[in-house]
Amino acid sequence: MSRYQRWNALLDLLPGDGQLTVTQAAQALGVSQATIRRDMDQLARQQLVTRTRGGVIAGHVSYDLPLRYKSGRHAPEKQRIGRAAAGLVAAGAAVALNGGTTTSEVARALATRPDLQDGTGTPVITVVTNAMNIANELAVRQHIKIVVTGGVTRGQSYELIGPFATLVLGELTLDWAILGVDGLDWRAGATAHHEGEASINHLMATRAEQVMIVTDSSKLGHRAFARVCDLEEIHVIITDRNATSESLAPFTERGIRVITA
Repeated sequence: MSRYQRWNALLDLLPGDGQLTVTQAAQALGVSQATIRRDMDQLARQQLVTRTRGGVIAGHVSYDLPLRYKSGRHAPEKQRIGRAAAGLVAAGAAVALNGGTTTSEVARALATRPDLQDGTGTPVITVVTNAMNIANELAVRQHIKIVVTGGVTRGQSYELIGPFATLVLGELTLDWAILGVDGLDWRAGATAHHEGEASINHLMATRAEQVMIVTDSSKLGHRAFARVCDLEEIHVIITDRNATSESLAPFTERGIRVITA
């Protein structure tokens, strides 16, 4: 297990009361208490937890972890979601992708779809993104035309936000906006932790013919700080097979197509 994987696992171990001891963590992860202490010290320096004498307690920032720490969470589910979402995109489409681990899997699935690779080097689909990691991964794919929005970098998610991104998106028309979210609730709609990201994501949704939300089931029924879009603006939701019928019912009852992958 790598250092980042341990850090991610430590954050996952924090229980409902937000307290985790060195002994508990060492036993759960099968590593020495000295290693756990160093890991906890590092997480505390990054303000993801608050260090205590015998362990850590949850810090408020831990709800919005940097992308590199989120990558291991629900990874198989996100890969299946990514493949299902990419399968709905027709050749010739213009697609917006925001940042996040699930949309990164959508990008990878688009990059490797055999039917989109005609061998001529001519772009078959267009991907508009404000995520630098997604643009970087797709830049070498000749069958995908990449449009990067520009903007100011937000290090938590590698996303570009702000007025420069708004200027570019305001000039585009899109077939799909495929958006990862931090919460999806039948009353609040799709939401994100950061208001700057939510603003750009909302603009992507307004510029698209159809909006697809891609999210693992852990986000269903939860809400974050800033609104991305209302349920009435969402056409498709793709989530994983762990989603219960009760959690999906509020969306299907409103006529949204729901796919479990």
